[in-house]
Amino acid sequence: MAEVDLHNPLFDLDAVFQVDDYLYFYRETLTDERSDAEVAALVKLLALDPPMDILDLACGFGRHANRLAAQGHRLTGVDYSAGFLELAREDALARGVSVTYLQGDMRQVDFDAAFDRVMLLFTSFGYFDDEENLLVLRNVTRALRPGGLFITDSMNRDAAAKYLAPGIVTEKDGNLMIDRNTFDSLTGQWRNRRIIIREGVRRDAPFSVRLYNLTEMHHMLQSAGLELHAWYGGLEGQPFSADSRRLVVLAKKPA
Repeated sequence: MAEVDLHNPLFDLDAVFQVDDYLYFYRETLTDERSDAEVAALVKLLALDPPMDILDLACGFGRHANRLAAQGHRLTGVDYSAGFLELAREDALARGVSVTYLQGDMRQVDFDAAFDRVMLLFTSFGYFDDEENLLVLRNVTRALRPGGLFITDSMNRDAAAKYLAPGIVTEKDGNLMIDRNTFDSLTGQWRNRRIIIREGVRRDAPFSVRLYNLTEMHHMLQSAGLELHAWYGGLEGQPFSADSRRLVVLAKKPA
């Protein structure tokens, strides 16, 4: 993979995805039961009949990739965080599966018609400006084989504009993660001026994600050379509406 350059004044990836803090506050919500259910939903939505070649962009610590590999698929995972990739490799070893894990930038992946499916999950699309987000989708198109499917799962912009809580405090063992949220309707940017306080030490981890509604995603996919295939209000395949908190989009590369 090419050397990464993720300088974004609105998104400090090193701070947001600091492995120890991230897992400390999120581990209890990212349970094995949740991951198993999400993988079962992905198998259904993506019509995964083994064996398939699957690219998991922003794969994190491999909770989807390793489970899919255990079902006989050939997985490649790409993530910015070396720490998450180390955990993913350890988990793959424990499960007795083989997954190719690469550290890299989703704007710079250069696969050519190598995959039947590409996944970009858990609000991992929208880290950049519109031009660079489109570049990510074009990289997805190039990575897919003709007829291949792409899935992305994110917050629904239309719902976020109405329901995003201005403040959320997560407390664990006297430690705090404080999320201070705003949404800019003009730019579609969800901004979180996150503060983490652990063992009396404060760390700022601000981030901003460009959220899209279904109409915008349709145009972006078309511009990237993909066809909108289906859309849902969640990975379980719920019907989508403007009030859906999640937007799951399936797109196909023309055969």
